[in-house]
Amino acid sequence: MSAESDFKKTPLGTPLSEQDRAARDSESQQVQSEGDHEPGAQALRDQEIERIQQHSRHQRAAIQKPPDLPPAPPRKALTIVGLFLLLLLIAGGISLWGRVSHGRALAKETERETVPTVAVVYPQSEKPDEELVLPGSLQAYEESPIYARTSGYLVRWYKDIGSKVTKGDLLAKIDAPEVDQELNQTRAARQQILAQMELAKISADRWENLRKSDSVSAQEADQYWSAYKQSTANLAAADANVRRLEQLEGFKDVYAPFSGVLTRRNVDPGALINAGAGAAGRELFDIARVDPLRVFTSVPQAYAPSIKVGADTVVTLQEFPGQKFMGKVARTAESIDPSTRTLLTEVDVPNKDGRLLPGSFGEVHFAVGANVNKVTVPVNAMLFRAEGPQVAVIGQDSKVQLRRINIGRDYGTTLEILGGVSPADQIVINPSDSLEDGQQVNVAQPAQNQQKPGQPSPHRQLQGPQKGSGQ
Repeated sequence: MSAESDFKKTPLGTPLSEQDRAARDSESQQVQSEGDHEPGAQALRDQEIERIQQHSRHQRAAIQKPPDLPPAPPRKALTIVGLFLLLLLIAGGISLWGRVSHGRALAKETERETVPTVAVVYPQSEKPDEELVLPGSLQAYEESPIYARTSGYLVRWYKDIGSKVTKGDLLAKIDAPEVDQELNQTRAARQQILAQMELAKISADRWENLRKSDSVSAQEADQYWSAYKQSTANLAAADANVRRLEQLEGFKDVYAPFSGVLTRRNVDPGALINAGAGAAGRELFDIARVDPLRVFTSVPQAYAPSIKVGADTVVTLQEFPGQKFMGKVARTAESIDPSTRTLLTEVDVPNKDGRLLPGSFGEVHFAVGANVNKVTVPVNAMLFRAEGPQVAVIGQDSKVQLRRINIGRDYGTTLEILGGVSPADQIVINPSDSLEDGQQVNVAQPAQNQQKPGQPSPHRQLQGPQKGSGQ
């Protein structure tokens, strides 16, 4: 009964400690052990179990709910919500800023990739030359193709290619039977017109006498005089036609128009010859005057003031090593060609022995003695376009400037430039065909062994004239 009293003293819903539970369990075991030896123990156990169950029911009913907490004040809730929204905005702003920064970086990288990168070199200075050497083309002083003036068949040619002829020499003979018969017919028609004119003259004189005696009217006399004048005009036309055919008869013989050398023969005996130089005409011969010879060359604009008419020049050819052929400047074009920026110059060279052949290639040496500033650039820096030879120069703003240049001599891997660039310019090497004037580019770092502006070029040590383009 002590256990029950202790249980009753314990407040409902208060958990028991470990000692209380141990004491209660020991009392229960003691009661159980005592009950096992007393009569009616079973009844006592039943009563104890019932009491415990009833106590459990009272304990569950006595458990109370925890009291409801009062709601949070409105300011505090709004502050919490505001802080949460602020955190969301900050996180969104940071994410948006990261995306914008990434987009800008990507755009800059894309723009940087679209701008081409080019390699540049500096032009190298050249020592001024006292002698200007330019390529020249030898041409005949006079050259003319010979065509037939009358149609027919070639009977015979008297001169072949390489033959030296003088003015008036017979070159070929043409048989023109149609022209012969037409000339005979025209002469016969002239005789008829002459007979008609004589009859008209007699009739006009007779009617003039009758008019003096008033035997005929003035109208009739005037008609006969008009018929006589018409016959006179017909006779003049017949005479002109006869002379025309006689001229055609004279063209059956082909003569040399000037002294020279036959350079071509295109016909053989029996060939049909058509008159004229059109589509139906056929060239018979080519004749050229080879003494003297004309040598044409193009002088760069920088040297044009030094070229004087009558100045002595020297012409050299590869097939005659060590030999010089003297000549004189005969004439110039007196105008700079806008497409090549050069002055067309003609040099006349005597050729009495005929050693120089027209059509050959040679070099013309001018003693200009001009102090012309020249530079050399690599061959792979050239741009060949419709505007002429150009180079791409990089300006201070890293933009391309396409400049036209005047080419002097060709050194193989480099070219001599007579105007258009200076040693301080940056020249693009291996320029692409898509490079345009004003285009933005990135300049690559020059190689360590790249010569700086003003350093001497290795081409200064070249000896003797070099072959040039003259453009």
